[in-house]
Amino acid sequence: MTSPDTRSLLTDAAARAIAYLESLDTRPVYPADDAVRRLRAALDAPLPDGPADDADVVSFVDGLGAPATVANAGGRYFGFVTGGALPATVAVNWLAGAWDQNGFSVVSSPAVAAFEDAALQWLKQVLHLPAESAGALVTGATMANFTSLAAARHRVLADAGWDVERRGLFGAPEVTVIVGAEAHATLFKVLGLLGLGRERVVTVPADDQGRMRADAVPDIAGPAILCLQAGNVNSGAFDPAADIIPRARRQGAWVHVDGAFGLWARASHTRADLAAGYEGADSWAGDCHKWLNVPYDSGVAIVRDGAALQAAMSISGAYLIASRQRDAIDVTPDSSRRARALEVWAALKSLGRSGLADLVDRNCRQAAALAGRLNDAGVEILNDVVLNQVVAAFGDEERTDRVIANLQHAGEAWAGGTTWRGRKAMRISVSSWATTDADLDRVFDAILAAWRQA
Repeated sequence: MTSPDTRSLLTDAAARAIAYLESLDTRPVYPADDAVRRLRAALDAPLPDGPADDADVVSFVDGLGAPATVANAGGRYFGFVTGGALPATVAVNWLAGAWDQNGFSVVSSPAVAAFEDAALQWLKQVLHLPAESAGALVTGATMANFTSLAAARHRVLADAGWDVERRGLFGAPEVTVIVGAEAHATLFKVLGLLGLGRERVVTVPADDQGRMRADAVPDIAGPAILCLQAGNVNSGAFDPAADIIPRARRQGAWVHVDGAFGLWARASHTRADLAAGYEGADSWAGDCHKWLNVPYDSGVAIVRDGAALQAAMSISGAYLIASRQRDAIDVTPDSSRRARALEVWAALKSLGRSGLADLVDRNCRQAAALAGRLNDAGVEILNDVVLNQVVAAFGDEERTDRVIANLQHAGEAWAGGTTWRGRKAMRISVSSWATTDADLDRVFDAILAAWRQA
C-alpha cells in the first residue's frame, strides 16, 4: 500500500478533489442535462472481463462524474436543509477512508470508539442536553428517529409488563403515538418500520406556522409516545415544548423530539429561546450533515434512558465479545459502520462552541435578510422567518412552479419546491458554512431573473 503507484494515485485524487472545491464558485449549482446524459451513457456498459488501471478509474469518475454533481458543497445551494462540509471534516473524511476502520466496537477500532465517545459528549454539551444521556451516531435523522423511538417502544411496553424485543408486538399492549399535524414524513416511515403504524396515530392540530397546538394535546393514558418537532421543515417553527413536555411526562408518556435541523438552534446565541424546554424530553434526533456541516451521511440520536436504548439495540453472538466500554453495535441499528465520529468530532473541534453558534446565527440572519429583500421586491413570503427557512410564492401555482424550474435550470442557485398551507411555494433553506453575503446577492438576483422569465 506504500508503492509509488499508490502514492501517485492518491495524490492525483486529492488534487482533483481540491480542484473541484476551488471551482464551486463558478460551476453551475445544478448539472446540465447533457452532463448527466454523458455520464449515464458512459456507465451503460457491461462489467469488464479484466481489471482496469486505477488511474483511469479515478480519471473516469472525476471527468464524467464531477460535471454531473450538484454543487451543494458551495454557498448557493438551498435545497433540503443541506449543509456544506467544513474543510476540517473533508480532510478527516479522507483520513478515515484511508484508515478503513469498522466502528462497531472498541475491539474493531479503539480509535473510532474513542472519537465517538468524545464526539457524543461534546454534542450533548453544545446542545445543552442531559449529560447522563446515551447517544448513537447513525446515518441521519431518519435512523436517529428510528433509534430513539425503538428505545421509546421498549420503555413504554416494559413499563406495561411487556418485553417487545423478545415477544414482538403480537398481543402487546396498545401504544398510543401522538404527533403534530405538521410532523415530518420520515417520522411516519419510522413508525411503520417499528410496527407502530403510519396511520395509527393521534394527530394534534397545528397553528398557521406548523406548530403543534398545546391546548389541543389530548390527555394521555397507558403506554404512549408523544413526538414533537424542533424546526418545521417548511417554516422552521418549533412546537411549544415548554407548554407540552411537563404535562406529557407527568401523564407517563415518552416525549421524543424530531430535531433534524432545528435542534441546532440550541447552540445559537440568538435563536436558543426557540428551542427552550426541549431539554425536558426523553430522546432527541438530529442531523449532523445539516447544520453541523459534516459530510454525508451523519445523524445523532440522544436518549436519556441509556438502558432502554441498549435493550432495543443490543446484539449478541459467539464471536461478538462484549467489552467493558461502550460498543456502538449495542446502541445503534448498524453492525458494520463507517467512522463518521471523526467528522463530527472534527467539526466541533474546528468550530468550537462559539464558531457553531456564529454559523447558526449567520445563516438565520442571511435567511431573514433574503426574505426581506424578496418581500420588498414584491415576492410573497408565506412564513414567519424565525430560523433559516424561507417559503416564497410568486403568484399562482403555475407561475411559482415556473419560477422554481427557471431558477434550477439556470444553475446560478438552487432551491426546491414545496406545498405549504395548501399553496405551491419555493422553499429556501440557508444552512451552509460556505454561504457568504455575496452569495446571497447572487441568489437574490437569480430568483428575480427567474421570476421575470416566468
